[in-house]
Amino acid sequence: MSTTITRPSLLYEGNDWDFAMIQRIHDAIAVIAHGEFKLDTYANQIEIITTEQMLDAYSSVGMPLFYKHWSFGKQFAHHEMGYRKGLRGLAYEIVINSDPCISYIMEENTVTMQTLVIAHAAFGHNHFFKNNYLFKQWTDANGILHYLDFAKTYIAECEQRYGHLAVERTLDAAHSLMTHGVHRYPRKRKPDLASEDRRERDRRLHQEKIYNDLWRTVPVTGKAKVSGGDEERRRALLELPQENILYFLEKTAPRLASWQREILRIVRHIAQYFYPQGQTKLMNEGCATYCHYRIMGRLFDTGQINEGSYLEFLQSHTNVVMQPEYDDRRYSGINPYALGFAMMQDIERIATKPTDEDREWFPEIAGVGDPFGVLSHVWANYRDESFVSQFLSPHLIRQWKLFQVVDDGEKAKALRVEAIHDERGYRNLRRALSRQYDVSWTDPDIQVVDVDLGGDRRLMLQHNVLNGILLQERETRDVLQHLADLWSYDVSLREIDPATGAVLKEHTATARPHFLTA
Repeated sequence: MSTTITRPSLLYEGNDWDFAMIQRIHDAIAVIAHGEFKLDTYANQIEIITTEQMLDAYSSVGMPLFYKHWSFGKQFAHHEMGYRKGLRGLAYEIVINSDPCISYIMEENTVTMQTLVIAHAAFGHNHFFKNNYLFKQWTDANGILHYLDFAKTYIAECEQRYGHLAVERTLDAAHSLMTHGVHRYPRKRKPDLASEDRRERDRRLHQEKIYNDLWRTVPVTGKAKVSGGDEERRRALLELPQENILYFLEKTAPRLASWQREILRIVRHIAQYFYPQGQTKLMNEGCATYCHYRIMGRLFDTGQINEGSYLEFLQSHTNVVMQPEYDDRRYSGINPYALGFAMMQDIERIATKPTDEDREWFPEIAGVGDPFGVLSHVWANYRDESFVSQFLSPHLIRQWKLFQVVDDGEKAKALRVEAIHDERGYRNLRRALSRQYDVSWTDPDIQVVDVDLGGDRRLMLQHNVLNGILLQERETRDVLQHLADLWSYDVSLREIDPATGAVLKEHTATARPHFLTA
């Protein structure tokens, strides 16, 4: 008497695919991701797009549904030329932090690549978007698609009503200040993007009231000087000092039309949407890469993909996580996919097969035996800077042959090796690397500090210089000009040594009359 062994059937064979097969692959991955690995995701919406559509989406900061601007066309031409000449590849997917989570995948992908990118984007990135605390604090996954549609329609209507040139110049100025258009600390509530278009009229009326109240305090020639009480009230109305420069201009710039304020608000909301992504690039890609690696491995172990498909996957995966060494011509810094994936694997090793060193450095997770439980906690509660400072292990530092070199510039003629592979070196190296992901160290601290309402209405900003690093002259001049055009009066920026208060450098710009309305 013989027994029959039932093996799971293959999800696919060959390279071709159809929509029914994509659905079957998605459902098989969902069983593993949700059932075995306990990933928590938004509902998925998978869109198939062409190479040209992928280039277009890639050029518009990863947002296929976005307003038009010349810079996106410039990026499209640049990326297309590189792609056609074989100088660069394309992103296999683009994923949007929304509910449902939308993953755009290329129709030219083989079925194995479609399986890989669904595991990577529709489940790995999706889980990270839904659960990380920064995205919970700052983004409105339910409202972002509706808001992008509103923004696209609103700006198109402005172009018809006020002219393409005026809208383009306003967008140029707003884009130049985009990195200075975010609230870096949680506010009482995050924006409800779904209702932004309905509230636009009420907001305009409120802005006009605040505008009138503020400029009522401007001294009139021949009248008494502004009192101390008025001075305090003025600063309270201006919310000074203010690091969100776009927010400040939107609320208080004296000559902007209501539609221009709304455009500044749109650009500011988009900047805020990307703010968590800028702080979690390493973790986000590490999470997605680790998830696709584990999911593809389970599909192979359970007989749902064959050896050829698994080898194709491994070749692509290896290319993604390759880290060129510093003397390699391809080296351009640390690959976030490579380091992120390596750290996720290292946490799995610590949780399942710890050494005595691991138990000393990571007593809370060493040997707990539940790697996905540990990783889910990490993915939810850390950003890149804190992730590296807490979980980069001595084992991985040795494996990656990391060491710290300091260049003191004019202070010393030679480079100095600051940290090597010893106990103090591990901690110093981990601290130094984590600072490279810390926005308080990488982004300049520039704030609006005052407005000369009693004189020439000059807008005054201050840059608190860190480690003696001044702003780049040309870029500062160009951005300050855009700021002056939006403010409509002169602008000055002082670079200050925060320790001594000494002025290290000063920049000025004069507004171009009627530049934004010409």
